[in-house]
Amino acid sequence: MPQLTVTRTAISAMIEAARSAMPQEACGLLLGSDGHVERFKQTANVAADPHRHFEIDPAALIAAHKAERAGGPAIVGYFHSHPTGRAEPSATDRAQAAGDGRVWAIAAPTGDIGWFVSAADGFARIVPQIVAGPPKP
Repeated sequence: MPQLTVTRTAISAMIEAARSAMPQEACGLLLGSDGHVERFKQTANVAADPHRHFEIDPAALIAAHKAERAGGPAIVGYFHSHPTGRAEPSATDRAQAAGDGRVWAIAAPTGDIGWFVSAADGFARIVPQIVAGPPKP
């Protein structure tokens, strides 16, 4: 993925989700089109220990895939927060990543968000361009 753009609205929603979920991890889906995160959809964290891990609600993930196949927004990637950690992949994140080229946005308690692409050889940091709204075609 050569370039990533993210709307300010999506970033604000991620920061709010992370703050409101404290002390648990928040999670959700980054929706848009290839290389463009137009919006964030918060999902339930169904992990057995949501204070230390995240698991996106499978029903929400399936619904997003169905919507994408029906012409809706694509799943560009995933979001979660680290309530007591840094805005970068943890050892658990590295072990669970699929290496599928999707974006991972990770929020720290400071409100910082780290952006990464999950590649076959691990995570690669990326720096998104922040835009006011959905990118123009």
